[in-house]
Amino acid sequence: MMAISADDVFAETMSPELIEASDRRTRELLEEFETLQQLRKARSLTQEHVGKKLGKKQVSVAQLEKRSDFLLSTLRGYVRALGGELDLVVRFKDHAPVVLTGVGEESLAEVPRAPNRAESAKKRSARQPVA
Repeated sequence: MMAISADDVFAETMSPELIEASDRRTRELLEEFETLQQLRKARSLTQEHVGKKLGKKQVSVAQLEKRSDFLLSTLRGYVRALGGELDLVVRFKDHAPVVLTGVGEESLAEVPRAPNRAESAKKRSARQPVA
């Protein structure tokens, strides 16, 4: 017996409007979760699965899910391992919401900083013996 994807079943049994309503409700429910663990469980994923996607051990994922403070790049990677994308939105009372892009991106966070030339020169001269 050949497996049938959920998308195929939905397409055969639900109208496009009903599928969209279902997707909308899923997004609403996902917005209600307060912890990373709840979000992962809502996606029916294990810590082991997420760990493999992140290149980490299950215990590291468990520790991450218990933290309340971490780098945006870490959160972005975790959300991607769940199959999602992270948006960072800033809201002001007198302004429309602003979506920040590129904040916490690993590609920017991993770029090594260029050494300060003046500081490097000071360090070199400090190492030279005094005559």
